[in-house]
Amino acid sequence: SNATAGAGGVWCQGLDIPNELFLVLGLVSLVENLLVVAAILKNRNLHSPTYYFICCLAVSDMLVSVSNLAETLFMLLMEHGVLVIHASIVRHIDMLICSSVVSSLSFLGVIAVDRYITIFYALRYHSIMTLQRAVVTMASVWLASTVSSTIFITYYNNNTILLCLISFFLFMLVLMLVLYIHMFALARHHLHSISSQQKQPTVYRSSSLKGAVTLTILLGVFFICWGPFFFHLILIVTCPTNPFCTCFFSYFNLFLILIICNSVIDPL
Repeated sequence: SNATAGAGGVWCQGLDIPNELFLVLGLVSLVENLLVVAAILKNRNLHSPTYYFICCLAVSDMLVSVSNLAETLFMLLMEHGVLVIHASIVRHIDMLICSSVVSSLSFLGVIAVDRYITIFYALRYHSIMTLQRAVVTMASVWLASTVSSTIFITYYNNNTILLCLISFFLFMLVLMLVLYIHMFALARHHLHSISSQQKQPTVYRSSSLKGAVTLTILLGVFFICWGPFFFHLILIVTCPTNPFCTCFFSYFNLFLILIICNSVIDPL
């Protein structure tokens, strides 16, 4: 029993993640997403709703990186006694982090919907997703992200607010899962039809396998990077004083690292 207790105590200490790792990942993500934004703005062939949504996702991921960089730098300066920061400044940084996280999740969902319309309503796509509707969608996402993050940071101790954020994540996860699986099923059906006509089942199996791998990576990365953070929120609501939950809370910095990793992976 002493050995078990000792192992539990070690596990509950969490991971000591150096601030330098936050800085490096933040800088890499910032550079990657700047390249995406620059490519879309410079190339006129990419001036369409689809790429505007991708550009907004890149901007959201940039804000995730910048806000985490700022918070890490401020923490380092405060630890060394170089800088004293007012609580309101930290609160504004937290609002920026929360807003960028919500907008990043939102634009991942918007991109999934846009791709779905592109595939299933190809002939009507330009009449459905007009530039005006795209602008309204982008403005709505930014506005909703700002308002929701302000409410979340102001009432972060309220379980109802946490439940709303958790429900939002689950909605985005289910939305992406349903849409991408439906798109994959359609692509698989088309490949089967083509391979039947050309009598090349090997090509069909190879393409289906590639599609399945791509889909698994896409949804797997999303779940791995975002899942632990939102599971953390679920435990805050359901079992804040449970020993297991308390141990899980000690890994919060690791969950933040995973979110930043998602901002690194998105541009790729």
